[in-house]
Amino acid sequence: MKERVLITGASGFVGYHLINEAINNNLEVFAAVRKSSKTDHLDGFDIQYTYPDFTNLQALKDNINENKYDYIIHAAGVTKARSAAEYDNINAGYTYNLALAALESNISLKKFVLVSSLAAVGPLNTLSGIITERTAPAPVTAYGRSKLLAEEKLKSLADLDYTILRPTGVYGPRDRDIFIFFKQLNNHIEPYIGNIEQNLSLIYVTDLAKAAIKALHAGNKKTYNLSDGNFYDRYALGNITREVLNLKTIKFHLPVNFVKLIANISEKVSSLANKASVLNIEKLNELMAVNWNCDIALAEADLGFSPQYDLRSGVTETLKWYKANKWL
Repeated sequence: MKERVLITGASGFVGYHLINEAINNNLEVFAAVRKSSKTDHLDGFDIQYTYPDFTNLQALKDNINENKYDYIIHAAGVTKARSAAEYDNINAGYTYNLALAALESNISLKKFVLVSSLAAVGPLNTLSGIITERTAPAPVTAYGRSKLLAEEKLKSLADLDYTILRPTGVYGPRDRDIFIFFKQLNNHIEPYIGNIEQNLSLIYVTDLAKAAIKALHAGNKKTYNLSDGNFYDRYALGNITREVLNLKTIKFHLPVNFVKLIANISEKVSSLANKASVLNIEKLNELMAVNWNCDIALAEADLGFSPQYDLRSGVTETLKWYKANKWL
């Protein structure tokens, strides 16, 4: 009999790849989605859908007792919200409710894996140095603070077997965030904010998914930073993309104050529509951060994490998928 895993955020970019990796590891997958979620891209998977109410502790316990999960991978959350309170409510509150429900249910959960973010730690202010699991958290956005709060709430549950994963910027097939930059390059435009020097880190989504499955069986009550093990300057992504697509682009640097003005206008317009802004003043704190380089030695040692993709191989695969599926 197959072991069962609940994957939240299953209809999203990372969720798709988590499902694929779980199935490849002979797990029975329960995909947690909203009833309004678009799920046709999951039609090829042998999975069962479930619709948990993360605001209702008793409903969560009923769901868990009915489906008897062996594992939970919690990847649901928001990367943009209308307020800090909304970030905290969804990213931290939902995490706590689900974990508490698992503890108070009639099952014996083997592991709760939280997909957090390196944003929970925040960047370093100098090019020297590297982010480790011992780096004192100093998130620079409400999003990062909400992910840190989620981690803290999880750790408050003394009887819970958990593993926390902190991936850096995630990219790959089906991603829509970094895709915006790929699309600009494909249109022969290569914009950058300011002229600062940066150390950036990234992780290909398949490597993240493999780490999450490995975490089901290792790393009890520990936190791990995840990247592809390298760091890159701010032009590496553009340089590789141009080479792979054989493009010529117009490279330019937007003044920081101009971008802040655009972000401020975007926030106000989104606020009037009662929506979350994709670009906001706070997001610039992450986009313009000096150093996101992180150490993955602990994940390699404890989880057997071994990234299969560096930026060149990952971007090549990603662009191939975008082309094949007519995103580019």
